[in-house]
Amino acid sequence: MTRDQKDNLFLLVKSLTKSEKRQFKLYVGRLDVNADSKFLSVFNVLDKMKSYDEAAILKSTQVKKQQLANVKAHLYKQILISLKLNPSHQNVRSYIREQLDFASILYHKGLYKQSLKILDKAKEIAMVNEEKNLAYEIVELEKVIESQYITEALVVGPMS
Repeated sequence: MTRDQKDNLFLLVKSLTKSEKRQFKLYVGRLDVNADSKFLSVFNVLDKMKSYDEAAILKSTQVKKQQLANVKAHLYKQILISLKLNPSHQNVRSYIREQLDFASILYHKGLYKQSLKILDKAKEIAMVNEEKNLAYEIVELEKVIESQYITEALVVGPMS
């Protein structure tokens, strides 16, 4: 009895719709250096396969056996990023989480007002959409930023 070897990357590639594959190729193609990349050639080979065959991948691409695991891991990550950027996969939770990330970046750059402004909008969206855990995360980050911002405002303010 033969068992098909299941490969997570192969299963992911096979689960993609035609538009998702197109989106991925556009995403990868935005940088000219990716045109001849090994991970894109592995993607194309996997896309054409009926069942997973590592030997066929090695034979059809310029990837060496030692490189295959890394190339596959990179390809897997790139596909997930492409899917995340695909508008059909956008949802409120992802949007709020993205806004949290942006606010955190601004906070770490010392741009407290901008960060608080983004968090305020994100908190409103979270509350409207009953995303209470995310709203809690937002409030916690607001507390951290406000304590930092107030401290800096007191140091800068009276001396002016």
